[in-house]
Amino acid sequence: MRAVLQRVTQASCKVDDKITGEITNGFLVLLGIEDADTQEDLEWLAQKVANMRVFGDENGLMNKSLADIDGNILLISQFTLFAATKKGNRPGFTRAARPDKAIPLYEKMKKQLSQLIGKEVQCGIFGADMKISLLNDGPVTIMMDTKNKE
Repeated sequence: MRAVLQRVTQASCKVDDKITGEITNGFLVLLGIEDADTQEDLEWLAQKVANMRVFGDENGLMNKSLADIDGNILLISQFTLFAATKKGNRPGFTRAARPDKAIPLYEKMKKQLSQLIGKEVQCGIFGADMKISLLNDGPVTIMMDTKNKE
């Protein structure tokens, strides 16, 4: 699994001009799922996202987590995080999981994150043509890969 976390003051997702999810203060999480991903990957990543301390404290230091700021999550499926770009100029996406594997893991991630932060996670629609709007805060953008836990 790969995730891009963007600290935001606001973010929203529209599909066919209808808002499917929107948040203030928290994370926009772009989530890519590959065939090799497991429940263990999901649990590790969910814990990291929920507990990531990148929100400012009273001294302006990044010491607070989502729980500390009563933050929110907008979760967006993003198969292009597994783009292969080594050859040519047209990316390949063969590492990205097909919907029959990816959708259940995406839904489990949504449920896991909701449990961890104690509120409903907002989301897009898996596989839809989504329009994402955000106001990046910082900017703070963090990439995580469950196969490369740096």
